[in-house]
Order: sequence, then structure tokens, then C-alpha cells
Amino acid sequence: MFKIFLVTLFLVSALISQTLESKISKMIVIGFDGYDVNSSSTLFKYPLGGVILFDKNIKNPEQLKKLTTKLNMYSKNKFLISVDEEGGLVSRLGKVEGFLKTQSAFEVAKLGKASAEVKYKNMATMLKNSGLNCNLAPSVDLAINPKNKVIVKNKRAFSKDPKIVSDYASIFISQMQKQGILTVIKHFPGHGSSIGDSHEGFVDVSDSWSNKELIPFENLIKKDAVQMIMTAHIYNKNIDPKFPATLSYKTNHDILREDLGFKGVLISDDLQMGAISKNYTLDETLKLAVNSGVNLLLFANQISKPIEIEEIISSVKKLVESGAIDIKTIEKSNQIVEQLKRGL
Repeated sequence: MFKIFLVTLFLVSALISQTLESKISKMIVIGFDGYDVNSSSTLFKYPLGGVILFDKNIKNPEQLKKLTTKLNMYSKNKFLISVDEEGGLVSRLGKVEGFLKTQSAFEVAKLGKASAEVKYKNMATMLKNSGLNCNLAPSVDLAINPKNKVIVKNKRAFSKDPKIVSDYASIFISQMQKQGILTVIKHFPGHGSSIGDSHEGFVDVSDSWSNKELIPFENLIKKDAVQMIMTAHIYNKNIDPKFPATLSYKTNHDILREDLGFKGVLISDDLQMGAISKNYTLDETLKLAVNSGVNLLLFANQISKPIEIEEIISSVKKLVESGAIDIKTIEKSNQIVEQLKRGL
């Protein structure tokens, strides 16, 4: 009888552990190498939130369609299959032979709204035909600082005028949604006034950022046009004297959720970027990001040493078991993400 009790206890403990791992995995969006996958890939060991594709995954239209078909076929749940397709320099498909090329946001805004509708309709159709269902775009940062090399100099901002940014972002989002493509506006709470590049390291906007940069986010949220928002790895001591936006409860909860009323999915920018990875350990990053209100944890495995899914899950699991993260926070994120995916 005692042996049966021990076996039952072991099985229950294993089930609870597996359930926790599954819940954590649903918060992960990860990048991987290669143009193909098979059913034994670690990508399909857990019910992941999704994947992000880069040039290293995209060879031509036929290959990409085969890849996305397999990702859907082998996944344990509805996958977000995402790319950064803004147009211009930030384009994963448009740089590859056989795909449609679209101008940058800044250039599209100069052409007028009618032209923008056509261009973004064509882009959305291309993504849909390729088997993609999530576009990590558009950028709604304001082109405030001409020295800003990551947003302004790369022409990723539609304008420095919040209304123009809101209008063209709305066109972008509308055309994507008509084709069943989820969109992600970025980089909250605004990256257009910075000088530094958060890919490389710490970026402080305390003396340059203003509330004006929140206007496009606020406008689009009020229109109920926003499905997902991406955080920025910028630091602003006037908002949070301790943490950059991605890891900041004051930014992600107090401003985004409470002040602006955003109810959708919040995804981090790549947590391997220098602004985060050079200043925080993996445990610190995950604890702060999850507790700040981030629902999806993005590890692009693109610009630094690849990190394994198991390592992320193990870290969060340890934080839950120690009480540093409340399991209810993870469950709430799961609910928000699952609600979003019902529309796919």
C-alpha cells in the first residue's frame, strides 16, 4: 500500500512539474538555425508560444512555405510563426530573391495613404502565402532624434508627427489583419529619441524622452487596433529609476496597462540584446520581465550565443518554485496569449 502511495505521489509530482514546464514554454518565442525542421526537433518538445524567423531560415518562397507547413504540422499547439517585416532595411523576406520588396516606413509615408494601403496589402498577402501568421511590426516610434541610428537613420519611423505615425501604422495593421496576420507595434514606450542602440548596450533616454512618444500607442489602443506590443530596452530614470522598460513594472503595468488601458499581449524585444544580456543574468532577466507584465519572452538566437529552450524553462521553473515568480502570473500570461491565438 505504501509503495502504491509513493508511486502515485511520484506520478502526481511529475505531472505537476510537466504542467509547469508546459505553462512556461507557452511564454517562449525563440529563434533557431536552418532552413528545415523535422518532428524530432527540440522546437516541438514543448508547446512553445512560437518562433521567429530570420535570413538564416529563409532561402526562397518554396522553401519558406515548406518550413512553415512543417512548423504547423509538428507543433503541439497553435504556433506564432513570426518575422520582422517592416519594409526597407528591416525586412526578412524582401531581401530574398522571389519575395516582394517594400520601402521603409518613412518612404511609404511620403507616398500617401492610398499607396500605403496597396503596399501593405501586398506585403500582408505575401506573408499569408508564405505561411506566416505574425509580423513584429510596425514601428510606431517617432523620428525625433536625427542622430538616432537604430530607428531614425534607418527610416523605420513613419514620421516625427504622432498623428502621421498613428495613421500609417493603422493602415499597416488593418491590411495585415485582413489577411489574418497578427501585428506587433513597437518599441514601447518609444525609442525614437534615443542616441544609443539597445542591440549593443545600455541606452538612457532620461534626458530626451517625452510623453509625446506615447501618443501613437495611446491612439492605436483607443481604436482597439492593437493586438500585441513589443517592449523597448531603454532606460528612463523619470519613469523607473532602477530598470529599463522591458524589465520595468512601472512601465509595463502602471503606464501601459493602467494608464493606457492595454489588454493584449506584451512581448519583449530580444532578451539577448546587449542592453539586457550585458547587464543582467538570465535568472534576473526572466524574473523581472515576467513580473513586469511581459507575456511572451523573445530569445531570437540571432546576435549572441544561442540559448536552449530547456535553459529558459529551467530558470523560470526555479524562480516559480522559490517564490520569486507567482505561478498565477504565468497562468495569466497563458490566458492572454491563448485568447490572441484563437483568432489564428
